[in-house]
Amino acid sequence: MHDTNRAGRREWAGLAVLAMPTLLLSMDISVLYLALPHLSADLGASANQQLWILDIYSFLLAGFLVTMGNLGDRVGRRRLLLIGAAIFAVASVVAAYSTSAEMLIATRALMGVTGATLMPSTLALISNMFHDAKQRGTAIAMWASCMMAGGALGPVVGGLLLQGFGWGAVFLMAVPVLAVLLVAGPFLLPEFRNPDPGKLDLVSVALSLAAILPVIWGVKEIARVGPEVLPLVAVVVGVVFGWLFGVRQRRLEHPLLDLGLFASRSFSAALTILLIAGATLGGIFLLVSQYVQLVETLSPAEAGLWLMPVGLSIAVGTMVGPKLGQKLSPGVAIAAGLLVSVVGFVLLMLIGESSGLPMLLAGIVILYIGAGPAIALGTNAVVGSVPPAKAGAAASVSETSNQLGVALGIAAFGAIGTAVYQGAVTVPADVTGEAREVAGESLAGATAVAQDLSGGVAEELSRAAHEAFMSALHVGAAVGGATFVVLAAVALAFLRGKSAEQRSERELADSPAE
Repeated sequence: MHDTNRAGRREWAGLAVLAMPTLLLSMDISVLYLALPHLSADLGASANQQLWILDIYSFLLAGFLVTMGNLGDRVGRRRLLLIGAAIFAVASVVAAYSTSAEMLIATRALMGVTGATLMPSTLALISNMFHDAKQRGTAIAMWASCMMAGGALGPVVGGLLLQGFGWGAVFLMAVPVLAVLLVAGPFLLPEFRNPDPGKLDLVSVALSLAAILPVIWGVKEIARVGPEVLPLVAVVVGVVFGWLFGVRQRRLEHPLLDLGLFASRSFSAALTILLIAGATLGGIFLLVSQYVQLVETLSPAEAGLWLMPVGLSIAVGTMVGPKLGQKLSPGVAIAAGLLVSVVGFVLLMLIGESSGLPMLLAGIVILYIGAGPAIALGTNAVVGSVPPAKAGAAASVSETSNQLGVALGIAAFGAIGTAVYQGAVTVPADVTGEAREVAGESLAGATAVAQDLSGGVAEELSRAAHEAFMSALHVGAAVGGATFVVLAAVALAFLRGKSAEQRSERELADSPAE
């Protein structure tokens, strides 16, 4: 007998359509780094404007995820996805042909808001398209592969586009991808909306923005300039508004975010693992990318090519996750993967002058393969632990956690790396005055100072700075490994039940034959 719950060709084709904007959006956050010098020169962007060009997109994307996830549940997930895709495509064209820094900042802001309509809608629609637990797990793993791989592939794609075209090409690449979604989406994707959504509470929308935006901005500024007063105040302000947001949600009959979701042990545990694992991966990738560019002295394009296996290893790890989930409990599968990642962290701790790039490449490949099951099964646990009507809200929380995690990881590991470097570096006595202070602050500063020094002193400073940064990388890897060991214990303790796949198979086996 044909199982009507199992997805067919239409659903898998729809997944392919959903995967493309997911890959695009995650690439869009990192692809701009290589293009920034070129567009800044053309548009005459100041240093402050350059920061806003980079950050306004991720700020507003993170800030509006919760609102857009809820809005999709109300007005229709497919409808919101297609409206957001159309506006995002138009904004991308405008960004590509911007004539001033202000114009580009404004269009990047619009891209951030509309990008927030795409991410939760794609993930929530998967839960509507794939009712069979095993198929849903595989579909979410493919979606997660695109989401995680996009960030790693962004610099590579950006470098190739810049070599053959102008900086506007990094924005125009969105147009054909979204055109496919707009044409095929109405035929391949189902529509779903909450039958009893209630009224959208605009005060909750304002409170959510007042909570998320200051925290994201403050954390990013702490990563960039250190724990100064204004960023710390911003984080505190965001936390206060977050508390007010929570108080209001408990009082509303139809809240913007149902805090009852967090009462589910699997939801909360999986979300915690995704948040902290994402922070650890984002933080260690920061140190690794600095190592390949400043210690191994690779160009950004060369560094991107060396780090391209990160995207492939994530894809392998996330696709292995559902296979493990069919045989083991989610907790055991996630814990096993995280402990494999610990081996990768250990390899990063062993990097020395003679091992260099080969050891680093082996370490990050093993690290990201092991993290794949946590990403795939964790995301599946978050979305699969809620009823279909709340899948959009769950997806938005998952995506907000991812954005916040990366920001926290960059801030935390950046601070660790800076502290270890400053404690370990020995600046040659011949380097004096302001140059000595700059060289002692960071590897980037030491590299810039060394370029203005004579041969012998420059080599001595470079060697000392490289050794100090390698110590920072080793400590960061040790922190990452210890964090993953703790997360493995959390997975074993709180995700002990059988997987959805195992439950569905057992129920099928126990059901009477027809």
